[in-house]
Amino acid sequence: MCSGINAIFGDEKKDVMYSVIHNRHLEGAPGLRLMQRMSRTSRCHPTAALEMYPEYVKSILRPIGMLNHSIVLITDGENPDVAKRLLEDPEIGPMLRLVPESASWIGGDITLGIMSNVFIGNPASSFSGFIAKARIAFGFGHNHLFRTKVSTGIGKLEWVTTCGDACVFDKNMLGNMS
Repeated sequence: MCSGINAIFGDEKKDVMYSVIHNRHLEGAPGLRLMQRMSRTSRCHPTAALEMYPEYVKSILRPIGMLNHSIVLITDGENPDVAKRLLEDPEIGPMLRLVPESASWIGGDITLGIMSNVFIGNPASSFSGFIAKARIAFGFGHNHLFRTKVSTGIGKLEWVTTCGDACVFDKNMLGNMS
C-alpha cells in the first residue's frame, strides 16, 4: 500500500509534508457531463477539477503555506496536459512529483491521497470521494473538491469552497457515489 509513498519520498517519508492532486479525466465528454451535473447540485465550478489549472491549485495551496512543499500528482493518465501545465508552472513545477509508473497502482495512489497533508480532488470521481471520506474518518482536514470562482465585489474573482467535507456524504448531491 505504501509503494507510492516509498517511491517518491523514500527515507524522508516520516517527516515529509505534501499535497496530492487527483487528476481524473473521467473519459472526456461523459466526465464533463457528470462534472456539470455535480456543479448544478454543489455550485462548484463545472470544469476546474477536471482541468486542474495552476491558478486553481495555487488558490488552495498558497493560503495554507503548502506551495513550498512537495506536490504529488496521482492521475489516470487520460489528460497529460494537466501534468504538463503543472510542471511548466514556475511555482508548482519545481515542487511537483509524479508517481513512477512502477509504483502507480490503486492501493499506492489511495495511500498517497489519504496520508497527504492536503488533498485536491474531483467531486465527480468516486476515487476522489473515497480518499476524501477516508481522510475525514481519520480526522484529516484540507480536503478540496468543491470550489468555484466568485466576485470579491471589487472586480476581482477568487476561488472559494462551495461545499465542505460533509458534501462527500450527501446522497442528494452525489447519488450512489456518496
